[in-house]
Amino acid sequence: MTETYSDLIAAEDVLLFVNAAVTSTGQREFRSEAYQQRLSLDFLHEYVRVNYRTVYAASLALDINDHNAARVVEQLLRTAGEASADQKRTEGRLIAARLAVLPPQRVYRLFRALRAAKVGNRRTRAILRDWLAARPDLGHDAVKYRAGLKTAARHFHLPLATATGTAPAAGELGDFLFKPGVRPRYEHRLLDAYRRAHYEQGAIYELPFTVAEGFAAKHGVGRSAFVERIAPRMTRLERLRTQREAGADAEGAPARTDLSVMPLTRLALYVLSLTIDERVRRRAELTDALRTAARRAAGPYAGTWGRVAAVLDDSYSASGSGEKRRRPLAVALGGHFLLEALAAPGSYGAWWTSGRTDPLLVRPYGPTPLGARVVDALEYAPERLVLVSDGWDNAPPGLAGEVLRVWRTRLDRERRTTVVHLNPVYDADGFDVRRLAASVPTAGIRDAEDLPALVEIAQFAEGRTGLAELQAYLDRRIESFLYEYEGGKAT
Repeated sequence: MTETYSDLIAAEDVLLFVNAAVTSTGQREFRSEAYQQRLSLDFLHEYVRVNYRTVYAASLALDINDHNAARVVEQLLRTAGEASADQKRTEGRLIAARLAVLPPQRVYRLFRALRAAKVGNRRTRAILRDWLAARPDLGHDAVKYRAGLKTAARHFHLPLATATGTAPAAGELGDFLFKPGVRPRYEHRLLDAYRRAHYEQGAIYELPFTVAEGFAAKHGVGRSAFVERIAPRMTRLERLRTQREAGADAEGAPARTDLSVMPLTRLALYVLSLTIDERVRRRAELTDALRTAARRAAGPYAGTWGRVAAVLDDSYSASGSGEKRRRPLAVALGGHFLLEALAAPGSYGAWWTSGRTDPLLVRPYGPTPLGARVVDALEYAPERLVLVSDGWDNAPPGLAGEVLRVWRTRLDRERRTTVVHLNPVYDADGFDVRRLAASVPTAGIRDAEDLPALVEIAQFAEGRTGLAELQAYLDRRIESFLYEYEGGKAT
């Protein structure tokens, strides 16, 4: 099929948006402020929604981050009048599927945004009603997300009942949210624990951790005693965040959170938060956990990528910002172990920009001599070369791009080596992730676990494929995404 010039531009516009929606969360980055990130994202969301609405909705089936997924849902619901009947039908299914995998606190925040925008049409109410009906326990939501549930019930006139019938008894939930104090007790365990926690110290240990924290402060309970006693009610991530307070990180501690079940990027962030001495002391435990998480993320692709070389950025800019602390370095560290799992056994080499050779001891430091490391990696003669960097090549500036250009145009015209650049940082000024060279496909990345899927989508960024191929790829992802949510009932 012959692609027109406008098709190629459309494909490029769509990829710009996908890269931004994967990497940016509107928070401060190492080289740009939060307001710059938000302004840049605002423009891209509106531009793509107005010009490519179908693709804009399809992005919900991709690995875009939760911040942008919620914004896409909000924009689609706010501008329902711009969509045709067929578009509304597809959008409704995509929105329902995406809401099902979003964290509940983010969906309740979306409720409040829709209320502030005075959106309350029948379509929106139906989508939100179905989401609320699928919640496992509205009593838990009433305690943990009280303001959000009140907004949903009051503004959208949604019934406070679940499809499974696990909600509190009739009338209890309404009284708890809108008439607190009228009932002497509640039949629902959590609602009653919340009532008693106002005057009974023991009741706070029956509540979710984040709710109990406030009551513990009110009753003057010591932090270490509180953390130790509330531990059975914590989620896995809450236990990981607080295990240092509970003394579980100390040498010889009897029990720690099972790190092997943690997601790869979360685990990498945890490792980077430890001191160098602690990483050395717990080397076997941390390395085993990272390799287990990487093998789980690699899934059926483990060992299928052949000979792989990685150039990984651990320069000072990989420290991220105060809001995204060490995130770029965590993506590089997680990517290192994932690429090791994807490569054929004994066919993986990694080159960190700092020159370090021990991945467990990396820390953000120094300039970014990407060019020299790319030369080292190409000498390894890999089938795949993957670069994980924010794209600021500064020692000397531009050397990596020139090396890759010469490699592609003079030394490897047959494309024996596949080169992909994955960038964890959104460049607000350029409305895209920063590229190293025009001949190297670049894609945004937020979680290392998404690396295999992003390498696939990066092929569209070479400028040699147009909108038709990209649309076909999106159609496959939509079909797979909806099948997973609807259990094969989609038509």
